[in-house]
Amino acid sequence: MTARKKKGSPTKNRHVTLDMVAERVGLTKGTCSAVLNKTAAARSVPAHTQGRILEAARALNYRPSFYARNLGVKRTYMIGVVAEEIGDFYGSLVISGIERYLRQRNFFFLTVAHRHDPKLLDTYSHILVDRGVEGFITVDMSIHRPMPLPTVAVAGHRRMDGVTNIVLDHRQAARLALNHLIELGHKEIAFMKGSQLSSDCEDRWEAIREVAGELGIGMPRDLVVQLEGDDSTPQLGYPFAQELLARKRPFTALFAYNDISAIGAIRAFQEAGLRVPEDISVVGFDDIQIALHNNPSLTTVRQPLQKMGEIAARTLLKRIEEREDGVPEIAIEPEFVVRNSTGRAQTVASVMRRIDRAPQEVWDAVGTKQSGAR
Repeated sequence: MTARKKKGSPTKNRHVTLDMVAERVGLTKGTCSAVLNKTAAARSVPAHTQGRILEAARALNYRPSFYARNLGVKRTYMIGVVAEEIGDFYGSLVISGIERYLRQRNFFFLTVAHRHDPKLLDTYSHILVDRGVEGFITVDMSIHRPMPLPTVAVAGHRRMDGVTNIVLDHRQAARLALNHLIELGHKEIAFMKGSQLSSDCEDRWEAIREVAGELGIGMPRDLVVQLEGDDSTPQLGYPFAQELLARKRPFTALFAYNDISAIGAIRAFQEAGLRVPEDISVVGFDDIQIALHNNPSLTTVRQPLQKMGEIAARTLLKRIEEREDGVPEIAIEPEFVVRNSTGRAQTVASVMRRIDRAPQEVWDAVGTKQSGAR
């Protein structure tokens, strides 16, 4: 015999609607919807009334339908994130910060990879708009034309209507790194310039050149090497560090474009019989997670990448919800982290003696790389 349900008892699988919540508190659907969906209109609802609505929703176990919410308030609560690559050391930290903030605000995000192809950005922006996103966050991408929705660009540099750029103070970053090397007695410093595919490349390089000039640091052409390609592993810097050694121009320190290229350079130096930092000091840029765990641990300019992701998400949501254009640029201050890859400068003569004794396979590898480039 089946027990009869008591009149008025809640049904386990009963679908609770917004109408039911509104009826329980004796208010309109629009007021309840504004409070439950945290829209701008909710600001005009008294706090005690908001509390009644939220309590009723909890008591009824109300769960707003995504599609009903979209139709009712013309919102999707979705953001499009356009990153260089899914899972790379730089972008993953930025996306982690984005996700952390959006999760707190009950927003979703869709992620696509642009791989520094501007055509892909155009294609993806249209696809994401069709999916209903309310704005974009781009990561390490140069934007060359206005976007169809509010946009925040992490490591964006080009001024564009509707785009807020999140940028690091590269002059301060260069000053922190170069002052550190000067204090350690380094005068012959080699430099890795970033790949043209990186959106930070030109601004960072210009800042380094200006600060080096102010500090009296020479930058001869044979102590500068240009990175190429979009490799997101230490292989990015490895062959170009070998190329620096092959030039036989003495140097006691390297300021690399980023941590990945710095770690690749350290491996190349060690394979050539050089000690880091006893013979050559190495400074990176970014402070990605593996910088601490490299051997030796990497001295680097820290970009607060997770924080930059959070700032980007917060800025975009504010622009969407308050329908403001926003500021064109938000500057981020760098920090400098001293670890074990930098030390007192040795004489260039002792460094060169070690370079001259490098195993022949090191120079064979350089020759192979250069012939392949031709």
